[in-house]
Amino acid sequence: MTNERIREGGCQCGAIRYRAAGEPVLAALCHCSSCRRASAAPTTAWAMYPQTQVTFTQGEPTTYASSAEGRRGFCSRCGTQVCFTASFLPGLIDMTIGSFDAPETLPPTMHYWDSKRLPWMRFADDLQRYPEFPPPP
Repeated sequence: MTNERIREGGCQCGAIRYRAAGEPVLAALCHCSSCRRASAAPTTAWAMYPQTQVTFTQGEPTTYASSAEGRRGFCSRCGTQVCFTASFLPGLIDMTIGSFDAPETLPPTMHYWDSKRLPWMRFADDLQRYPEFPPPP
């Protein structure tokens, strides 16, 4: 028996369910315009995992090429964005923290693409801020 942490999540309607094993590589708030558009929100919270640690247990996300490098996975029934992969992040997958069943267990540790943060969006935290994407873990 393993003591590895398992977190589960899914889309709003329940058509997609997933399981993430272990701890994420990082958890962050992204302020890029692509994430804003995809989530229709001023920022998106992500938990990044090695792809081998994430399993879709029910349904599969539909993907959308949001850029030449990036693919966003979402539920084709309810529209919930659940994941993001990119050629510049080989072997990694970002999972939307808000789609986890217990998002409170994944507090972000940094802001990235802070150079694109909406000027009226203020955070009362002392997390590290990167003007663009952070250096590789």
